[in-house]
Amino acid sequence: MIAPALEVTGLSKAFGGLTAIDDVSFVIPDGSLTALIGPNGAGKTTLFNLVTNLFAPDAGRVRFRGNLLEGMSLGEIAKLGLLRTFQTARVFPGMTAIENVLVGAHCHIRSSALAQMLWLSRSRREERAFAEKADALLDLLGLSLFRDRAATSLPMGVQKLVELCRALIAQPRLLLLDEPAAGLNDAETAALAALLRAVRDVGITILVVEHNMSLVMDVADQVIVLDTGMLIASGTPKAVQRDPRVIAAYLGASDRNEDA
Repeated sequence: MIAPALEVTGLSKAFGGLTAIDDVSFVIPDGSLTALIGPNGAGKTTLFNLVTNLFAPDAGRVRFRGNLLEGMSLGEIAKLGLLRTFQTARVFPGMTAIENVLVGAHCHIRSSALAQMLWLSRSRREERAFAEKADALLDLLGLSLFRDRAATSLPMGVQKLVELCRALIAQPRLLLLDEPAAGLNDAETAALAALLRAVRDVGITILVVEHNMSLVMDVADQVIVLDTGMLIASGTPKAVQRDPRVIAAYLGASDRNEDA
């Protein structure tokens, strides 16, 4: 029996007496594209931080392809094949867009440090191969014109796509994306949707936090809904859209925002 890509059981977290995540459980099937949605403040990014051990949970367990992640460092989790992007783009200063993407390939480099320093033929072949992959990813998202520009000088939406390319070149088995469409224009969002479907279709599992409901309903196989730290619904996009609890959560959030 194949283990699910991600299994979250009874996950809870409080900060200063305020419950941020309250007994959340769900399963992400291998090879699926799952969207995690909810009103602002629902706990979506906190849940991502718990899954990747950026925060330690107060209760509950997270298993990635059957492996219990408790106590693992971010590096150890990444080596298993679980990678994430962040709500705010994180690019490396002093590096171009293509160099930022290539950072993601470091865990797959087989040449020794000495071979790289001496620029031996195997090292040259590896570098060319990864550079070709990085260029292909940038081209797929229409970012080739930014290839040699300083990553920190790029618009925030472009930086987020560069970060996504960096994660993809690392060949993840599960990719967690935190609001990848934030700051993107319509054309960039359409390119992102096509990329997400293509990534899913080659067998990479995706869990995405996203506020763009058109994107979510277009690409997701299943949707998980959080409100005030609790899981209130899960299912297909069409089923979730019709769920009275989801409708009430979003309408309530709208009312609260208008009152604020």
